[in-house]
Amino acid sequence: MATPVASQGSLGHAKAHVHDALHPDSRETKPSSTPVDGIQPAISASEGGIKLPIHPTRGLAFPYQPTSGVSLIDRFIDEPRPLRVAVIGGGLAGILAGILLPVKVPGIDLTIYEKNHEFGGTWLENVYPGVRCDIPSHVYQSTFAPKTDWSDQFSPGSEIRDYWQSVARNHHVYQYAKFRHRVDAAAWDDAGGKWLLTVNNIDTGDVVNEKFDFVLTCIGRFNDWRLPDYPGISDYKGLLRHTSNWDPSFDPSGKRIAVIGNGASGIQVVASLHKAVDRMDHYARNKTWIASSWAGDDRTLEAQPISQEQQASFGDSAAYIAFRKGVEDKYWRRFGSFFRGSEENAGLRERFTDIMRNRLAKKPELLHDIVPDFSPNCRRLTPGPGYLEAITEDNVDYIRTPIKRFTETGIETQDGVHREVDAIFCATGANTDMIPHFPITAHGEDLRDLWGQDGEHGFPYTYLGLATPGFPNLLFVHGPHGTGPSGTVPQSVESQLTYFAKLLRKVSREGIKSLDASPQAADDFIEYSDAFFKNTVLSDHCSS
Repeated sequence: MATPVASQGSLGHAKAHVHDALHPDSRETKPSSTPVDGIQPAISASEGGIKLPIHPTRGLAFPYQPTSGVSLIDRFIDEPRPLRVAVIGGGLAGILAGILLPVKVPGIDLTIYEKNHEFGGTWLENVYPGVRCDIPSHVYQSTFAPKTDWSDQFSPGSEIRDYWQSVARNHHVYQYAKFRHRVDAAAWDDAGGKWLLTVNNIDTGDVVNEKFDFVLTCIGRFNDWRLPDYPGISDYKGLLRHTSNWDPSFDPSGKRIAVIGNGASGIQVVASLHKAVDRMDHYARNKTWIASSWAGDDRTLEAQPISQEQQASFGDSAAYIAFRKGVEDKYWRRFGSFFRGSEENAGLRERFTDIMRNRLAKKPELLHDIVPDFSPNCRRLTPGPGYLEAITEDNVDYIRTPIKRFTETGIETQDGVHREVDAIFCATGANTDMIPHFPITAHGEDLRDLWGQDGEHGFPYTYLGLATPGFPNLLFVHGPHGTGPSGTVPQSVESQLTYFAKLLRKVSREGIKSLDASPQAADDFIEYSDAFFKNTVLSDHCSS
């Protein structure tokens, strides 16, 4: 997870290392007899020495005879070469890429590959009961396409999905999309300076290879969901689903269900379904902090719409911007609470414990089983409106005993207790190790091997979370270290894409063949991050 200090303090450093990465062989200094992008070079070799050919279309010649031996490219500064760019993923990052890059990078030829049938990413795939964002809707949106009429301060997932799809439509992003297309492999051709993508048409089964100058990964963090590997899980005869693969036809009325996991999705499902079911077994492996909200305001399970008076004020754009800035200021001016031993963090522990104690008043004995030993903010905070009240209800059994195995009819815990259920929902999250889901290879190395637990690096080795050494023209959007406690995902993604647009313009205008992060830049960033995070609660021992 990134921090404002790590990111902001390194921006000037980033520019320096972009230049460091541009080695001589990274520029388009092809032999003078070789056309560049279909244009004859301005200086070419001949038997008698150097000749100055007239450009076939411009009728121009250099007014001097160079003697350095450097091969020059006859191209005006405002005549950038076209770049073919692939974006992998059609969530909000892919949508924003489809808006910002075409307007910031002249001559870009953009393709967005998305495995689903539509834009939306995690908000398209997650349709479980209670799904919503725990960040206020008025700041969980783009900076350039504000929606002032959100139905709730914390809007449901379907409304968020509809918003991002409308942004894509209004800004003509659909023209770049290839839906139901999955990228299965990416290989760097060093000689040609191109990425070769293997793309699978999911509907037809056709596989094609496409070449691109740059690849931007916008694959997100929550689409690689996985069922747990408990013994006997394949023996279970009832309905078994991951919350990210919810069955919309499921009717919970009168059912006996189990919900495994107490992360964000598990908390939302429990709070939303406990009144509809006959009985709910809620398996919680870890303790977790439940906050009122990230800003300290009270959150309820019921809708919290903006007042009509305030909604009317949003017709004034200046007033609406001031409102949004006020929300951001309230939510993000809490960075001091991330430091180990700080008064702010101690205050959070005390305040959150009191909140949880009050909400568990019906079953106070649960407090010991829920309040963690690790500090608040070690894991992402979960407001969880209605969750603590739900687990105190008589039809909900809060279970900390580890699961031993699945059976045909239910779940057996390690204490030998067997509980029969009609349906099991695994809110067990997604694989968030940031290792690519498909082979990405360059110079004989596979990024999956390098970043894997037993690999050369053993973790996502990057510079600022934006690029990794040895993999030219590969850029990560909302990747490792991509966001932190200083803003929302849309804000971070817009900043990253704006920076990438500057890089692409430089490549296009200056005849640069390839660029990547230098090892020294990545080492410096990792060293700084390691030193910084040791002083924060983010390095406490907690798991998600």
